[in-house]
Amino acid sequence: MEPPPPPPPPGQFQSPHPGLPAPPSAGEAVASMVLGILAIFPFCAFGIVLGPLAFLLGQSALRQIRASGGTVGGAGMAEAGRVLGIISTVLWLLGALVFALVLVVGVSSSVTR
Repeated sequence: MEPPPPPPPPGQFQSPHPGLPAPPSAGEAVASMVLGILAIFPFCAFGIVLGPLAFLLGQSALRQIRASGGTVGGAGMAEAGRVLGIISTVLWLLGALVFALVLVVGVSSSVTR
């Protein structure tokens, strides 16, 4: 019988199961995170489309990951895509609201002169 491996040096982490690979990430989880990152950039004109798409792909990926029983990973990426999708959609809607208010105020002030 082999003796157990020595403990790691202080301040270093040792995996409880060395050598076991992580489960493969769901493709939809990766796509959700990438679309969420792209949607959050202010110069991205397609953010209003990419945000909801990132959210929906993240939802689908999380469902797939939970149903897999641990054979598929990527829950963190799927969650990040969902959150970024929500944030970008809310920011786009707020931007559209501000634009509409500025437009209405500008038109109404030019009509009253």
